[in-house]
Amino acid sequence: MSEISAKDLAVVATIKEGITIGTKNIGAILVNLILWLVTVWIPYLNVGTTIGLFAGIVSKASRGEVIPMTEIFDPKYRKYMGEYFLTAGLIGLGVGVGTAFFVIPGIVICIAWSLALLLVIDKGKNPTEAITLSNNCTYGNKWKIFGVYFLTTLAFGIVIAILSQIPVIGAFLAVIVGLFMMFVIIGLQASVYKRLTEGV
Repeated sequence: MSEISAKDLAVVATIKEGITIGTKNIGAILVNLILWLVTVWIPYLNVGTTIGLFAGIVSKASRGEVIPMTEIFDPKYRKYMGEYFLTAGLIGLGVGVGTAFFVIPGIVICIAWSLALLLVIDKGKNPTEAITLSNNCTYGNKWKIFGVYFLTTLAFGIVIAILSQIPVIGAFLAVIVGLFMMFVIIGLQASVYKRLTEGV
């Protein structure tokens, strides 16, 4: 645990890297997102595509790998559906209980366990191992992780609010900025994961 928790997350550097990763992979992420929206109604297939979209793409982006336009259809993602949903359920339960204790503990648990689903898919960890490892990896960096997402969301929120005040064209530009924000958030997830799980 000491070796993992010794990693220090640099907020500004992580945001910059997240923007770079998100921008670099706009095309692949957008195509995979569209394919997911088109096929999300298909039973069983939608399990693998959902895991691929929300965990597979992020883990590949964290390693700087080329993301195929049809990445979400890789059958390997369905292999982990039991572990993925069990981990998601445990996270939801933990965050729910923490939230019941006046919200803040729920936020802390959410950040502490935020890498668990990626560790299940990318590293093949079992649910409890992934949650424990995520907690260890984020130890000492929870405020910084919060800062990375908060500052980025705040900046985009201000830009969107300003653009929304411009008649006609402003609404269109606000939607474009909101879409770009989604790519950046994926990039931030990849950067945080890369920096805190290096060597795991």
